Amino acid sequence: MLSERLSGVSCGSCVSRRRFLTGCAACAAGAAGLSLPGGRVARAAEGAGGRPKVRLVYTYLPSDRPIWPNIGYDFEKRKKELTGRLVAACPEIDLSPVDIHNAAEAKKMLAEDKDVDGYLVWMLGLWTGAPQVIAAAGKPTVFADDLYGGSGEFLIANAVARRNNQKVACVSSSRVEDVAEAARCFTLLRQGKVVDEFLAACKAARLKGTPAAGDMTCKDDPVKTVGVPECLKKLRDMRLLTVGGGWGMPGSGKSAEEVFGLKVIPVDFKELDAAYGQADKDESARIAESWMKTAEKVIEPKAEDIRNSAAMYLGMQALLKKHGAQGITINCLGGFYGGHLRAYPCLGFVELNDAGLVGGCESDVRSAVTMMVGGALTGRPGFISDPVIDTSKNRIIYAHCVAPTKVFGPAGPANPYHIRSHSEDRKGAAARSLMPLGYMTTTLEIEASRKAILVHQGKTVENVDEDMACRTKLAAEVKGDIDKLLSQWDSWGWHRVTFYGDLLPQVRELAEALKFKVVEEA
Repeated sequence: MLSERLSGVSCGSCVSRRRFLTGCAACAAGAAGLSLPGGRVARAAEGAGGRPKVRLVYTYLPSDRPIWPNIGYDFEKRKKELTGRLVAACPEIDLSPVDIHNAAEAKKMLAEDKDVDGYLVWMLGLWTGAPQVIAAAGKPTVFADDLYGGSGEFLIANAVARRNNQKVACVSSSRVEDVAEAARCFTLLRQGKVVDEFLAACKAARLKGTPAAGDMTCKDDPVKTVGVPECLKKLRDMRLLTVGGGWGMPGSGKSAEEVFGLKVIPVDFKELDAAYGQADKDESARIAESWMKTAEKVIEPKAEDIRNSAAMYLGMQALLKKHGAQGITINCLGGFYGGHLRAYPCLGFVELNDAGLVGGCESDVRSAVTMMVGGALTGRPGFISDPVIDTSKNRIIYAHCVAPTKVFGPAGPANPYHIRSHSEDRKGAAARSLMPLGYMTTTLEIEASRKAILVHQGKTVENVDEDMACRTKLAAEVKGDIDKLLSQWDSWGWHRVTFYGDLLPQVRELAEALKFKVVEEA
């Protein structure tokens, strides 16, 4: 979670077929020992050859606070492991590790570095601002994501670098060997190669380490959708509560109201907390008991935590009834960390989404509206997530502490789930939903202010069991080009909303009716 968005970045595709072919040509020329025009010769220490000097930069925030991967995470242990494996795999590289926690430290490091050939920025955590500073310096750079640690900042910073044609290569892989392959490309700089050849070699290594798509045959899943006119008619009668402010693209709510006719209603934390305090204790206990009995496992939370979550669910129900609303999105992290909320809404969101309503995380109005539109069209719930990309498996992993357990709609079968603590701070109660595998999914963001729908698809292949980061982790094999999937995160932010079913025809029909463009990000 902890989703952040960068403003002021233009939209549009940053990878063209021509640039891809040019990159391949550069890679082939580099392999043949040729030099291409147009590249900037990298600065090397005096004399040709020798081991390139590479600054190994670990970026993260201290784990004495709620963060990705989680509060109390042992960064020292992880750094020791990664450094050891990288040094052993790259004896031809002179690696010099350093820890950077913010943009100011990154600027100081850049000012002090005099004879460094390039930077390997390994993002172990989120939102330091350092990767963007390093990329802007213009040195040959590799961005690497330590999956479930730095993923959000990696995706956004890498997309910014791509869009601005900065001298940045990237690795988003669960294999340390793939990072080592990119690191070894720094040796080209001591051989007189230009930076463009270095970048092409890194890209070639990444593509070589990305497997071809497997069998994309999916289980039969006919989706019963209403027509677009009926969907739009439903939306005109809907209301969405947004609690506690938060982040999101400016104007998302107003534009959604203008396009879809739904109403976005701001609600203060105090109103929700009052409803929570008035929840019937006996009813809260009954709901909590039902959740604990139906869960496959209850791991960290105590019974009191789950009763508090049930009271929060009843409080949300009371607000929905009071305002005549069908959806609610809450600045849950700001509310809980700031002491405005006494329980997480995660389990209540699961209950709402399973019932055909909308419970949306982090006061993200755009994603909540996307959930409402998809629900009105299909009768199925959306799963809002912070995605992670693993090119070594051609997968995208949708991660959050909330997910539905009735992915085919309220009348469909329920899948198993575990009750866990909330990931970042290890408090309260949240959900790990073990969603059905072998099905096609369609992942969306609908932005009314842009008149655009972002979309990609994938086949569900694994419920990832990993303690780092958010509790639910649904992995899908990407349908299309996973390298292209790395390019839109700066202008669309981290969140995505996933629905079960092949909804691409319906998405195109909806876009045509609204005169929206469809942006296929993979």
